[in-house]
Amino acid sequence: MSNGIPGMRGMDHVGITVPDLDEAERFLVDVLGAVHVYTLGAKQSDDEWMSIHLGVHPRTVIREIRFYRLGNGSNIETFKYESADGQAPQPRNSDIGGHHFAIYVDDMDAALAHLRAHGVEIMGEPTASAGPAFGQRWVYFLSPWGMQFELVSYPGGKAYEAEAPVKLWHPGGAAQ
Repeated sequence: MSNGIPGMRGMDHVGITVPDLDEAERFLVDVLGAVHVYTLGAKQSDDEWMSIHLGVHPRTVIREIRFYRLGNGSNIETFKYESADGQAPQPRNSDIGGHHFAIYVDDMDAALAHLRAHGVEIMGEPTASAGPAFGQRWVYFLSPWGMQFELVSYPGGKAYEAEAPVKLWHPGGAAQ
């Protein structure tokens, strides 16, 4: 018998709320290389639909939703909300709900040069991982709205993959 959700295949998309959809699109498409997939119009409700289905104030309005695909990974769904009860600041990694997107790159140095050429704020210098993630280098960077992203690269694989029971993907190749 299998554990988990029956028929689960993997991650489909991640949704993020942004302050400016056009700014987010320029960053995702022009800087990161995402491809715009489609756009949905406004969503609002006169009943409790927004609260029941999305966990937001019932009078909150979604002005627009845009979907992007980033390489061979999951889609990114961007929302522009007009929240009826205000909005909290961007959470830090240490906050409950804190998060970041990690993007795999073949060449860390070339990726960093590209981000710097686009004026992206890089948070420190690449760090070489140890232990189970030995073989990986990583560094965080910021979107124009302050969300944290991460570049990761492990062209020779990570140490833990040698013993991993399931190998879903490895750089430069298909699933193993």
